[in-house]
Amino acid sequence: MELTVFLAAAQGLVRGSLSLESSEIHDRMLIDQEATSVASAGTHLFAGTKGGIYRSSDRGESWSAANEGLKEHHVRWLAVHPEKEQLLLAGFEPAAIYVSEDAAVTWRERPDVAKLRDRFNWMLPYSPESGCVRGFYLQGSRAYAAVEVGGLLRSNDWGDTWALASASDGIPSFGPVKEEKLHPDVHSVNGHPSSANLIFAPTGGGFFVSEDGGESFERRYPPCYCRAVWVDPADARHLVLGPASGVDRNGRIMETLNSGESWEPVESGLETPWQRTMVERFYGHNDMLLALLSDGRLFFSELGQWNWLQIFEEAPGIRALAISDP
Repeated sequence: MELTVFLAAAQGLVRGSLSLESSEIHDRMLIDQEATSVASAGTHLFAGTKGGIYRSSDRGESWSAANEGLKEHHVRWLAVHPEKEQLLLAGFEPAAIYVSEDAAVTWRERPDVAKLRDRFNWMLPYSPESGCVRGFYLQGSRAYAAVEVGGLLRSNDWGDTWALASASDGIPSFGPVKEEKLHPDVHSVNGHPSSANLIFAPTGGGFFVSEDGGESFERRYPPCYCRAVWVDPADARHLVLGPASGVDRNGRIMETLNSGESWEPVESGLETPWQRTMVERFYGHNDMLLALLSDGRLFFSELGQWNWLQIFEEAPGIRALAISDP
């Protein structure tokens, strides 16, 4: 099956097609914008940039700014709720969360996040801004948000109100993590359809798993720095992780079939460990897994085959992507 892929890159959005046999770029959009994220819902597309949010209702044929209600404009992540296509969450730098209930026509800031940001003095080691929200996981009325550097946020009411997960103290420290606590440098958050309480968090202090909705966490990989994990929707014990020795240093790809009790490399076709890069995000679709690297390159493999190939080489500096059926 051929898929349509939208790539967020340094010079706007790129639309391409992908199959098991080939990848091809078709056109470019918003080329005057530095895109940071992209999300799709039906015929609607949403692009996050360093200058705000853009919206298309015709699969990218035309675009309009969608910033009504926004006070921040450096978008770090966009997410569409899988059960409500009109409900979007946007994470920003400095750390803030905005919610739209009308497919990005209007936005409302959720003030709990800014209050926590200012109370705990969230920060970024590479920016003067006070932290950022760089990932969401949404399931039913439950929502989680990954804050760099600040911790994990949880909402029980469709993203309307937010609080720190119990095992996340909100203090932006890089020191040792106490037992059952989560490292505050949270880079992304993932979950599983079997339970809204099952949460996976790659952090600057290792890879952590919670089985109680963030009340407690357990480290499931030897000490590492990581940003990305893929969770098999058919089996929560099957994970693919992108650990590294440090920031963009000695990155690699590992797989577990038993919830992290043991790990094996799945790196055929890759020159790993990558000395100066690592996996930034994983994207799964049917029998395909895509690995986006922090240097902007994109690789894919059939699940279980683990023979990685680079794709969309003509689109440098990829930051994020969205996959849809044609």
